[in-house]
Amino acid sequence: MTVEATFQRRVSRWGIFELVLPGPVDSAAFSDPGFGATFARGHRTIRCDGFYDGDGRYVVRLMPDAEGEMSFLTWGRAQQLDGVTGSFVVDAPSTGVHGPVRVAHGTHFAYADGVPYRELGTTCYAWTHQGDAIEERTLATLADAPFNKIRMCIFPKDYAYNKNEPERYPYERGTDGLWDFARFNPAYFTHLEQRLAQLAALGIEADLILFHPYDRWGFSRMPADADDRYLRYVVSRLSAFRNVWWSLANEFDLMTSKTESDWDRFFRIIQALDSVQHPRSIHNCRRFYDHSKAWVTHCSIQRSDVERTREWREQYSKPVVIDECCYEGDIPQRWGDITAEEMVRRFWETTVRGGYCGHGETYADPDDVLWWSKGGVLKGHSPARLALLREVLASAPATGLDPLDGIVKHGFPCAGRIGEYYLTYTGPHQPRAISLSLPSETSFDVDVIDTWAMTIARVPGSHRGQCTVELPGRPYIAVRARRST
Repeated sequence: MTVEATFQRRVSRWGIFELVLPGPVDSAAFSDPGFGATFARGHRTIRCDGFYDGDGRYVVRLMPDAEGEMSFLTWGRAQQLDGVTGSFVVDAPSTGVHGPVRVAHGTHFAYADGVPYRELGTTCYAWTHQGDAIEERTLATLADAPFNKIRMCIFPKDYAYNKNEPERYPYERGTDGLWDFARFNPAYFTHLEQRLAQLAALGIEADLILFHPYDRWGFSRMPADADDRYLRYVVSRLSAFRNVWWSLANEFDLMTSKTESDWDRFFRIIQALDSVQHPRSIHNCRRFYDHSKAWVTHCSIQRSDVERTREWREQYSKPVVIDECCYEGDIPQRWGDITAEEMVRRFWETTVRGGYCGHGETYADPDDVLWWSKGGVLKGHSPARLALLREVLASAPATGLDPLDGIVKHGFPCAGRIGEYYLTYTGPHQPRAISLSLPSETSFDVDVIDTWAMTIARVPGSHRGQCTVELPGRPYIAVRARRST
């Protein structure tokens, strides 16, 4: 084996194994490195494409998902990259690491080890393009926030409140001063990888938006061969990070230079190259992509009428994530001026209809550092209330909350597991009592949850069959019934 090859002899399960080999210094290798490796453990093999990291560095990465000894055999167009062999040991996962997120139980999520993943996301589109001071502030804010997923763009963004030039770009410029879409900038991706690793350390999934229309650099209008090259490079480089999700686009239907067949092709490229098979979705503005297509793992939806969550679950038979339901804030745009009460309400409404919701914040700032775009600090009142929702979800059934009928009178939605768990929500209504139809053969503990005041009060006694629960006569109240232990 080439003595110059570098790789770890031991790596933890769901960590990142990286093999680096020296090879030809050739910028053409960004387009086609002609290099990769096949990994083997017993009778199982995994093929991973490598990527060119510049300066004669050829890299291939793997996220090992099973403990034990693994071997590898490289293939390469250049002689020094071909036929390199070696082995390494995969140890137990690091403390608190549960692996990548998967779809589980049809319309929910779980980590690879089976631990439930209850998505509670936020949006900071361009946070990794703001420089170290703001980016580190964003990470510090996330460390104290309830969110376990963040939507973020790979390409920089040009939009209201986001007109600053980024410090780095994904491509190098040619001698003509134009972007060379065949020559990636490794420093750009090294910086992104640093941020992905920091998010993983916080237990936060990175929902990477691959394309978006808010662009003044030309990245949204690249030719088809450049689009495909970019996807191959990004997937080869980033898929070994366990906390990656792929979002094909933010508001795909505003990108008029792309056709439906383009989006289909993009999905297929990712599906073919991603050895981990991370979650895959696509986000809309006005019209939906067909989420029923096989390569879509879950629905990523922009809509304010979250009451339709159950309808979309039943239509697509996949997890429904309302990634954008408008933003808590006070900017002039109507999509960015809802109250904290309304943001929290939309989360709870989505939850009791069997889905998951996404947060965003757009409070005006003299320096235009709005959380939804640049990150920084949170100013709103919804995150603390959403922390309570995360606490409630943590004790929900491991298989997730599914919509239930016939449990609550007067039309209030309910989700849970028959005979085990029931959760309902009054929203803006303020009844003095609510009637539940619980199983008569089982006793239940009942809690009244004030989702705004952030209190949970146990109703005295045990409850079964038809029962009436007295409420405080305020809006935004949830009622939880759990089978008594």
